[in-house]
Amino acid sequence: MESPFKADILKGKVALLTGGASGIGYEISLQLGKHGACIAVMGRRKHVIDSAVETLQSQGIHAIGLEGDVRKRDDAARVLESTVKHFGRLDILVNAAAGNFLVPSEDLSPNGFRTVIDIDAVGTFTMCHEALKYLKKGASGKDSSVGGTIINISATLHYTATWYQIHVSAAKAAVDSLTRSLALEWGTDYDIRVNGIAPGPIEDTAGFSKLLPQEILSKLKEQTLVSKVGQKWDIAMAALYLVSNAGKYINGTTLVVDGGDWLSKPSHLPKEAVKKLSRAVERRSRDKPVGIPKSKL
Repeated sequence: MESPFKADILKGKVALLTGGASGIGYEISLQLGKHGACIAVMGRRKHVIDSAVETLQSQGIHAIGLEGDVRKRDDAARVLESTVKHFGRLDILVNAAAGNFLVPSEDLSPNGFRTVIDIDAVGTFTMCHEALKYLKKGASGKDSSVGGTIINISATLHYTATWYQIHVSAAKAAVDSLTRSLALEWGTDYDIRVNGIAPGPIEDTAGFSKLLPQEILSKLKEQTLVSKVGQKWDIAMAALYLVSNAGKYINGTTLVVDGGDWLSKPSHLPKEAVKKLSRAVERRSRDKPVGIPKSKL
């Protein structure tokens, strides 16, 4: 699908993406790179990183890969330092590293709960914390009056409640809170914009196939419980909007990109039955005589 943005909209910018070598993170890496940004991807699996970087470079994108675990502060500091040393600056940080799996709450161990919190919430904060000195206005390679941009990949799971994902719901609620708090503090003090993106069901991702195996998805579609799914491109376009000048006045917002999925509720009555009931009520109301209370006479 063709991008609605100009190809050079991010020319001269440098972006670091955690989880940027696969899934949604990779698509964001690809689209930011296609629109002029230099790309650094961070992850734990060397072969995945190498493959992603090779593909990005084959499309003319200046890209490097760096091994690291967002849960480790030393790794975060090293990767950020290496990115700035290689490209000379940092303008965009995308926190896309995440962990997820389905499990009933009673079967989830405290260690399993902690692992997801550490990757999603603590990892996001750690990367932001270590990136501050490179993203704030006046940092290396930056204008003295313009700071960088952070995007935190979130979810909509915690907006209501979601079956068998208590760990991820808690982690993403924390990520959304981090986004707002950092937007307030760092937007004011350092001119850093901090926003989030909450994807809905996105096809062709590991998370989607893991959380909604094909046989389950087929049944849900038959029951119209899942009417449509998004593409990784949709999330990447949202990210491109937020980090470009088109989003320069947006700060502290988590943009939901789910086609309205989280608002969806099954209808308990067919629409025709509702219309029939509505017409009957309207007729009764029209035919009922209007009396004048004695107190008004």
